[in-house]
Order: sequence, then C-alpha cells, then structure tokens
Amino acid sequence: MNRFFLLLAALMMLSGCAALRGQIPDGVKPIVATQELDSSELFDVAIVVFDSKKLTDKEIRKLGLSEEIRQAEERYIPIHLKYTMQKTGYWGAVRVVPAESDAHVQVHGTITHSDGERLSLNIEAYDSRGIQWFEKSYSKTLKPSDYYGLSAGEKDPFQDLYNTIANDLVERRSKLSAEEILNIQQTSELRVAQDMAADAFAGYISRDEDGRYSVLRLPDEDDPMLKRVRAVQVRDDMLIDTINSYYEVYYNDLWQPYTDWRKLYSEELAALKEVEKQALTRQLFGLAVVTGGVFLSSGNNSVSHSNLPGVLVAAGAATIYSGFQKKEESKIHKDVIEELNISFTSEAKPLVVEVVGETVRLTGSAEEQYQKWREMLRDIYASETGLPLDSDENDANQPTEPSSGTR
Repeated sequence: MNRFFLLLAALMMLSGCAALRGQIPDGVKPIVATQELDSSELFDVAIVVFDSKKLTDKEIRKLGLSEEIRQAEERYIPIHLKYTMQKTGYWGAVRVVPAESDAHVQVHGTITHSDGERLSLNIEAYDSRGIQWFEKSYSKTLKPSDYYGLSAGEKDPFQDLYNTIANDLVERRSKLSAEEILNIQQTSELRVAQDMAADAFAGYISRDEDGRYSVLRLPDEDDPMLKRVRAVQVRDDMLIDTINSYYEVYYNDLWQPYTDWRKLYSEELAALKEVEKQALTRQLFGLAVVTGGVFLSSGNNSVSHSNLPGVLVAAGAATIYSGFQKKEESKIHKDVIEELNISFTSEAKPLVVEVVGETVRLTGSAEEQYQKWREMLRDIYASETGLPLDSDENDANQPTEPSSGTR
C-alpha cells in the first residue's frame, strides 16, 4: 500500500511539472558591427522560403494547428530573420527568395514545430563555393511576458531565437580570411555567368562530385561578356527586390493577426494543460481514495465493518468523475483554438504578385515563376550578346502552340 501511494505521489509531481524550457536562453543580444564594413567585405545573403515538417494528425486534431498557418510561417519566419540580419551591419543585401540562387551565402530553414508557446527550426547555411557553414537545430519556449514590448520588424516573441541564428552566421563569417571572402564573391559571380552562358564561361569554374565549386581562372574586367552578365544580374536583383517588397507588405499585414493568434494560442494551450493537469490530479487522487477504501474493507478489523470504506469508495468515485468533467472543459479551449485558426487563416490570405505580366500566387507557384524568370534572363542575355541558347534547353522552352499572351 505504501508503495502505491509513493508511486501515486510521483505521478502527481510529474503531472505538475512545467514544460521544459527551450534550448536557447533568455536575453540573447545580437552581435552588431562596431564600425561600418567596407563593401568589399560584405556578402549578399539569400534566405530561401522555409520548408516545414508535415503536421501530424495529432497536431491538427488535438492541438488545432493548420496547414494554412504553417504555410504563412514559411514566409513570415525568413522575413523576420532577414530584418534581424540586416540590423547587424555584417551583410550586404539580405533577400528572401522563393528558390535557390547563386548568392554569396544561402540560408535554408525547416520548421519542425511551431505554436504560440514553442518554435523549433532546423537551419542550414552555406556559401557560393558549396561549403556548408553549419547545420543546427534551434528551439525556444516562451514565457507569457515574452509577448510584451513587441514591434514589427524589430522584436518578435521568439527574438532570442532569431538573434542566435544571426549570431551564428556572423561568427562563421568572422572565421573567413580576406582571401576566402574574395573567393566566395568571385565564385558567386562566375556561377551566375555560367548559368547565363555556359559555353562562353566554360573553363572558368568547376564543380566536383561533392557539389563544391572551384575558380579555375578569372575573366578580364573589361570582358564585354562579363559586363553583360553583370547588367543582367542587376535586372535579376531588381526582380528579387520587387518580390521582397511584396513579402514585406505580406509580413506587415500578417504581423498583428499572427501575433494575436500566437499570444491567444499560447494562453489557450497553457489553460488546456492546466485543465488536463487538474483532471489527472483528481483522477489519481480519486483512484487512491477508492483503492484505500477497498483496502480497508478487506481487512478483519473494526474499520472494515464501519461506513468509512464505503464513504471512501464513494468519495473517490466522485473525485474521478469530477476529473472526467474537468477533462471535458478542455474541449472548450480546443474550440477556441480552432476559432482562432479560422480567424487567422481568413486574414492571412495568400500573397499575390504581378511578375513579368503575370499574376502569381507566391504561396503556390512563386518558385515556378522565379524559375521562368531565370530562363527569361538567359533569353535576354542571348539576345544582347548574339550567343545561341543551349540547343536542348532551347528546344525544351519552345511552346508547342503559338501563344498570344505575355510571358
């Protein structure tokens, strides 16, 4: 009997334990450059729109999460990371891109868990040489006070997590020599050139079996082909800047409803956990009382012939029942969470942009549209230089029927 009560006490203590804190501590300060860096030291960064781990049936049904919210987060999180990185002073242009690019540094992210209480990300960064800087997992669990003093583009509830990622990128960059910095910049430009005109820039750069790029030789600074590549790259940057302006509008429109949803969701989640803890406590206590009553009634002493065992059994049964009633209250909180999801989804509409004469939904076909834009850049380069496109690529891009619309 004593062992039973010891086990019961242990279970009750576990049921009352608070959620484990995230891996990232509170109050992480961003690493900021103490002086302005020369332009030759700056890297342009491309943050690719994040992926996410598929939601489980439990997360959808029990926790009330939704794919619509997760899709919004795939764009919101990289945009806020962009703002965080821009304020450090260690980078050139930091852009969110819908697909792979040839930027000096690329950042990829996967959302492994996200609700108003905890955010977990897997982040991978590598440079234009194909050399991985790092691949790390980041997780942060919030306190209710973390939802105060927030500001769009400045401070997110999970700002400590964003600061940690930005700091890791700065620390990795600080380990590079001046020669490596120049090599990364040159490799990026030659990758763009080879992408635009593979034949014209053959022999300047190579790629090994591991996907790493090496500069074999450099074109002359006065090379007209190189000058045209740079001109085309300017157009590409302008397109990416346009896409980023739409991302930023999306972020600003999303900020308030998303912040409200996360705050209310975290409160509902905390309330749900408290209700479930109380329900479990009552059920365990009731079970102990019933067990005690049964134990007393089975003895051969005077207590077994009194009303006490029956009273204990009845009281324990009532306590267990009240525990189940408390459990039912959790459904109320789940309903509130679902309502919040519906409200959030109705406000966080897909981002629609006008690109090259076409209306494109960034949540759906932005990646395909960006690929089409990259193909158009090759057409532009070929028309300006008089160089033919690669025959296989040219055949693949030919329409099967005449088209009268814009591209």
